[in-house]
Amino acid sequence: MKDYRHLLQNASESGVYRLNCPVEDLRDSVESSGFLLFDADITDAQGKGEVLAVLARTIQAPEWFGHNWDALADALGDLSWKEAPGYVLLLKGAKFAPDDYETLNSILKATVSFWKLQGKAFWVFFA
Repeated sequence: MKDYRHLLQNASESGVYRLNCPVEDLRDSVESSGFLLFDADITDAQGKGEVLAVLARTIQAPEWFGHNWDALADALGDLSWKEAPGYVLLLKGAKFAPDDYETLNSILKATVSFWKLQGKAFWVFFA
């Protein structure tokens, strides 16, 4: 097992990446860093609505979550119900229509930037 804890703790390097290590190595590193892992398996999700539903369950979104892209952006930029020193979102099995991928990627990049301004790491890995 390789320890990626030192990398994860560097908020300035956080971003949206393709996972290039075993998922178990990432999980172990997230746990040892004290960060919170949101592990979303969207392999079987059919379309935007199901992807949003899986993500809402994964982050345990509050009842105000509106199951649209804006609500996802708002929830990922809040996370007050899941306080942690840093966050990692693992998206497994992602298959998107080009427009949906572009929208999601834009939301994820904006989320990373927001948390960087807060001095907190927010990593996204596609696996």
